[in-house]
Amino acid sequence: MDKKPQTIAKENKVADLQQLFAESESVILTDYRGLTVAQDTILRNKMREAGIEYRVAKNTLIKIACDNLDHQGLDEFLNGPTAVVFAKDPAAAAKVVCSFIKETKKTEIKVALLGNKVIDAASVETLAKLPAREVLLAQVAGAFQAPLAGFAGVCAGMLRQLVTVVDQVREQKETA
Repeated sequence: MDKKPQTIAKENKVADLQQLFAESESVILTDYRGLTVAQDTILRNKMREAGIEYRVAKNTLIKIACDNLDHQGLDEFLNGPTAVVFAKDPAAAAKVVCSFIKETKKTEIKVALLGNKVIDAASVETLAKLPAREVLLAQVAGAFQAPLAGFAGVCAGMLRQLVTVVDQVREQKETA
């Protein structure tokens, strides 16, 4: 028996959502009620510029995709209109979503998935306050470099003291 075109379209949408869930480091579910078309367009453009995928999907399709990937804990948040933000960089996605919420005050974060862990809206806001990945990496590199630089400074100081002592001994021998 042949499948109906609607069934095939739904299966394709579920497969697409599954792929996005599987490829993303973070997924943020938002309630987009109250957004105008212009505001939604602005949000989509910001997402696109940041390399973030933004999709509006039916809750049943999101649930099927999550069940197929064994993502637990999202079912209770799949009510009302849902937009899904898929990102490889969790901090970038959180920053875009949180800054847009502050600007418009119309949408809200329902829940997020960081790796396989479900996190609440407050945790997403905390994630948005983190510095950029490059800044964090520079801070880690600086933390590793600081002890080495300190050790090099101590060694240089000891060498200076040794040179001073040897110079003083030389001066004493010349005067004697």
